[in-house]
Amino acid sequence: MFHLPISTLRYYDKEGFFPNLERKGNIRQFSDTELEAIRVIECLKKYGLEIKEIKQFFKWVSEGSSTYANKKNLFEFRKTAVEEEIKALEKTLAMLKFKCWYYEKALADGNEDKLKEMIPNRLPAGIQQLYDKAHS
Repeated sequence: MFHLPISTLRYYDKEGFFPNLERKGNIRQFSDTELEAIRVIECLKKYGLEIKEIKQFFKWVSEGSSTYANKKNLFEFRKTAVEEEIKALEKTLAMLKFKCWYYEKALADGNEDKLKEMIPNRLPAGIQQLYDKAHS
């Protein structure tokens, strides 16, 4: 259903995410409660939270409305981290776009002589923006 290996489900169980999980023999019987827990875990993992943070989140959920501030702070912290990751990726993308342009031009010219004369601040406007962003 979730395309997770059995080892992951065992790990989640070992970590205490399924406190009321029923077993028949050695077979785990997942109810809607456990399935919803898996949905939440997988969603929070996609947000970049680690298992220890997810466990804390589950604890806060069980404690009710008194933990709203804690949950908000957790997501604010993760939002800031994602924004920083995006900035880093945008810088990387700018460098990759610049390098694609650079080597396309080098291929057309047969060498890098003209390109080396343009760097660092005599590049075409759009390319200059990419270069500057990549080197900021």
